[in-house]
Amino acid sequence: MDHLKIERINELARKQKEEGLTPEEAMEQAVLRREYIEAVKENLRASLHRMKIQNPDGSVIDVGKRHEEKMRKKD
Repeated sequence: MDHLKIERINELARKQKEEGLTPEEAMEQAVLRREYIEAVKENLRASLHRMKIQNPDGSVIDVGKRHEEKMRKKD
């Protein structure tokens, strides 16, 4: 999500607190917030996919590979 959209989300939040939003602005705010949430989720998924966990015994678990294996077993 680009910086301008985040600024717009903040601008709409301030306006909502101060004077309220028009129906069009409320719709825009909802769309931008949904887009922001989806971007955060995607970034988290990507981070988790790259994560590796080392067990006390020294073995390493690749979280991304383990998740893919679990998903294949479900199908």
